[in-house]
Amino acid sequence: MHLGNLRPPRGAKHRRKRVGRGMGSGHGKTATRGMKGQKAREQVRPGFEGGQTPLYRRLRKRRGMGKSARNLGLFARSYAEINVGRLEGRFEAGTVVTPELLVERRVVRDLGDGLRVLGEGQLTRALTVRAHHFSSSARAKIEAAGGTAEVI
Repeated sequence: MHLGNLRPPRGAKHRRKRVGRGMGSGHGKTATRGMKGQKAREQVRPGFEGGQTPLYRRLRKRRGMGKSARNLGLFARSYAEINVGRLEGRFEAGTVVTPELLVERRVVRDLGDGLRVLGEGQLTRALTVRAHHFSSSARAKIEAAGGTAEVI
């Protein structure tokens, strides 16, 4: 296959509509513009409402992104969350559990803005867990099992 052989699929390309080329073409006389009026004579800009106050002037102005942007979550961070119970069967005692290791072993699919460890489940193995945030119950369970919780 060569670049010269490439063709668009059938039906993807259309012939240009040639208007105003005589009555026999089917698009003669008014050239598909209808009869008389502003639209037949000149181009009307988008948003023009025939002299009525247009929508963009009827609505109030909203300037900047204040509290509403925060309320909408436009600056929200998304963390990958994992419970301590999911660490139990997957890692040997003494392992240093990092966000990269969790992604590598496919425990977590996407880290997003960081890793958050939550306290659901039980942990009996001493693990060194490195994450961006720990809930208080998760930190307590990791330390009770003889491990350490390190904030990155």
